[in-house]
Amino acid sequence: MEYFYWDPNPVLISFFGISIYWYGLIFATSILSGFHIMKWVYTKEHKNIESLDTLFLYSFFGIVIGARLAHCLLYDPSFYLANPIKILYIWEGGLASHGGGLGVIIAAYIYAKKFKVDYLWLLDRLVLPTTLFAFFIRLGNFVNSEIVGIPTNVSWAVVFAKVDLLPRHPAQLYESLAYFFIFFILFAIYNSQKQNTKNGQLFGIFLLLVFSARFMIEFVKTKQASYANEMLISTGQMLSIPFLLVGIGFVFYSMRQSRV
Repeated sequence: MEYFYWDPNPVLISFFGISIYWYGLIFATSILSGFHIMKWVYTKEHKNIESLDTLFLYSFFGIVIGARLAHCLLYDPSFYLANPIKILYIWEGGLASHGGGLGVIIAAYIYAKKFKVDYLWLLDRLVLPTTLFAFFIRLGNFVNSEIVGIPTNVSWAVVFAKVDLLPRHPAQLYESLAYFFIFFILFAIYNSQKQNTKNGQLFGIFLLLVFSARFMIEFVKTKQASYANEMLISTGQMLSIPFLLVGIGFVFYSMRQSRV
């Protein structure tokens, strides 16, 4: 059987000794897309657009710091605790989406306190750029042949030449497509309810949909943490469970609001 052979050049273009990577372009696109979505939301709901620059910075650092710390301390703790300076070597790769999500939640809280914005209102709106961000990042992972799936013989399997010559599930594309559809579901709910969305509703639905998809797709992904090889579920699945429970809590909270 012929499988899709994947061995792209990670460098988009090089000039004067400077290289621009596909992943960098995708990352920048995701950030800018998210910024414009929030600008549209703030304009539509008559919020202070000037404060968006601060929200952008807080969110960016929240994602990067949270994702890096989660990767180092949850996926390979023995190495990074023995070599703590390596935690700062972010250019070597290693970002965990669960930590990035938690980082954004903390960053949003700091921003909400500073600018006196309703915290749940903000979380409900941030799910839109966050889901789109996740869509782009998983595309970047596919370009870099990262977070690959387990070997399979399905007709759409991909051979990631930088990993090995085994046909594997394109798990990154599964996640990317899942987040793409979740983005449109959340956008449709937000746009249909306008400003009448119950506080916490979109955030709860976001957590339920995103981490349900993540939990299921983990079954066809290679385990990223070596200590999880003998476990029934992966580290990513274990980390998804608390987010799922919080999502259920927020959905029930928003349902109680609608009855009042």
